[in-house]
Amino acid sequence: MDIRTYLQSNLLLFDGAMGTYWAATHRSEVGSCELANLTHPEEVTDIHRAYLDAGCRAIKTNTFAANAAALESGAQVEAVISAAWRNAQRAAAGRDAYVFADIGPIPQTEDAGPWEGYREVLDCFLALGAQHFLFETHSSDVCLARCAAYIKERAPDAFVLVSFAVQPDGFTREGRSGQALLQAMARCGNVDAVGFNCVSGAYHMRQLVQGLSLEGEALLSAMPNAGYPVVASGRTFYDSDPAYYALQLSELAGLGVKILGGCCGTTPEHLRRTARLLAQRKGTAVKRISPNPPARRKKPRPNRLQEKLNSGSKVLAVELDPPKTTELGKFMSGAWTLREAGADVITISDCPIGRARMDSSLLACKLRRELGIDPLPRMTCRDRNLNATKALLLGLSVEGVDNVLVITGDPIPSAERDEVKSVFNFNSRKLADFIRTLNETELEQPFSVFGALNVNARNFGVELRRARQKVEAGMCGFLTQPVLSKEGLDNLKLARETLDAHILGGIIPVVSHRNGVYMNSEINGISVCQEILDLYEGKDRAEGEELAVNISTAIAGELAPYVDGYYLMTPFQRVGLMVRIMDGIRAEG
Repeated sequence: MDIRTYLQSNLLLFDGAMGTYWAATHRSEVGSCELANLTHPEEVTDIHRAYLDAGCRAIKTNTFAANAAALESGAQVEAVISAAWRNAQRAAAGRDAYVFADIGPIPQTEDAGPWEGYREVLDCFLALGAQHFLFETHSSDVCLARCAAYIKERAPDAFVLVSFAVQPDGFTREGRSGQALLQAMARCGNVDAVGFNCVSGAYHMRQLVQGLSLEGEALLSAMPNAGYPVVASGRTFYDSDPAYYALQLSELAGLGVKILGGCCGTTPEHLRRTARLLAQRKGTAVKRISPNPPARRKKPRPNRLQEKLNSGSKVLAVELDPPKTTELGKFMSGAWTLREAGADVITISDCPIGRARMDSSLLACKLRRELGIDPLPRMTCRDRNLNATKALLLGLSVEGVDNVLVITGDPIPSAERDEVKSVFNFNSRKLADFIRTLNETELEQPFSVFGALNVNARNFGVELRRARQKVEAGMCGFLTQPVLSKEGLDNLKLARETLDAHILGGIIPVVSHRNGVYMNSEINGISVCQEILDLYEGKDRAEGEELAVNISTAIAGELAPYVDGYYLMTPFQRVGLMVRIMDGIRAEG
């Protein structure tokens, strides 16, 4: 029966996990389960049959990671896909079952998107005659609409299901809203069904579906994990009770989910129990999904930094590095001195150059609570996953910190080239988009999100393109790297013409010839021109500071027509020097 005809009056039950089930039943085997299509075809076929014997009407080819990013070559991709297709077709032979081409996410890099990888996989399946396609466990919709259109151009009657891996709070690991992703796919015109799979257990997936509000004709799918993993003795286990799991899937069916199945940790027994309960539902009424009403939101408190920027007044932001130890007195007294001298906001770096310092967000809360200072903490994507980031944002909001500076962050230096020493769950653009979604859906007090702009970048065209993407992702302003050369000033002017965002021009006082040479050699993003360096030759500390005040004040004057304020960076905790520079900028108007 055509799958669309079948779904008009039936629920479609998919199989469960392949990867975790293979690992549990073939512990001695080394390598990906996708390669088992070639090395152990009978065992893979037997797993497919076990799910079909359990009552499933659809099975997925064992090809989740069968792509050029995960395998050695295009030839191996084709060989694995062809073998997986044969194994699944052999298992389904003589049964009234549907075989779906299973396609997992292909990573995107800075240099290239994943389209070529997807097209290679799709061409393999289309050549084999595939008519049913499942894109599963995706964290974003990059290329998916294009993939669906490509399939329909070559196989107009094909059935396309797109499924996203969404955490219990409704976001993917890239910070994308699950509901927004489903809605985008449902509207694209070439996707027949949308849904969630993986990451969340059955109960939380039911809650996610309960809160959905979708438009369009696309059918809804749900394939949860068997609870949540437990690691013991170096191995990962899922310990969900099959009867409980089946009950949750039956309730999902009652919410209007037409396509059900299992993901990580599920076994044929989970699906056997589910098939029995779904059979009992036949002929029962299906509830319409009624989303939970949105919570009433309070009127947000004033954001003094945003208000000043919007008024057209020049803003003074001064950066203080957090201490390396628990000694906090110098930092707090320095922040108070800068506030009294007229700083509108104190920016706080987040472990610069990958070296541990006191946490910028905790310091921001302390400044706001104890000194009434408006802080602008940096928030890096390094070593902080989505859950940790969201938890931190919630805490900042409660403490009255309403502005954040989002950057990707410096990697932690390592002599071991083959070891991962830093965790990057996403980049600054994705994090900004995540915060914007939180502003729109969950936070009573929205954040203003700022980003970094490197006006000293060798290829400023690329930097400017990324900055435009950051604005599209929700950033309202940029703090630039220090302008200490004609090239930096020219790039700042170009940014002013190009970006629809506030710009705070970066100024860092060079305090000695040695200091300038160090910044050129050791600090990424800072470029001190030779003309400025030459001025410091032979100067002592007092003369160097005097020169730093004069040069910084002059630079502020050159930046003035192109910026909404200044971002002053404090060298060596010399707060007194910064006060003199701030006085000089005000004196010059």
